[in-house]
Amino acid sequence: MSAVSARLAKRLTGAVACLVLGTMNLVAPAHAERINNPVAVFSGIDKITGRITSFDVYIDETVQFGALQVTPKVCYSRTDTEAQRIDAFVEVDEITLDRKIRRIFSGWMFADSPGLNAVEHPIYDIWLTGCKQKSDIPAPAPSN
Repeated sequence: MSAVSARLAKRLTGAVACLVLGTMNLVAPAHAERINNPVAVFSGIDKITGRITSFDVYIDETVQFGALQVTPKVCYSRTDTEAQRIDAFVEVDEITLDRKIRRIFSGWMFADSPGLNAVEHPIYDIWLTGCKQKSDIPAPAPSN
């Protein structure tokens, strides 16, 4: 390769790199700021009675719904100017008939896709419906 060809290749490589990097900046997605909320909002259905109940659970608090214990670890939402994508990391345990506790779910729930990771139990179903900053239910007492 001649010296002229080498210089031309180097310039083209630099120009292509600038073009690619410039294009990446144009199409890079904007990252919406996640808001960490202290309260997760769930709905649950008792399939025997057909009753649907909405309930608030503070982060790291465990609430019992029928034979299930629900414990959210985090609950994220987005600012009002962004498309709402509400998600929470949740652990759900079942209290068996012999009083043992068995983990039946540990993972992310998405409010905009409740069927994706809802807890489906023979008697109870639970799904995330939202996150919020305050609840009408008093916060649990801090543990020492």
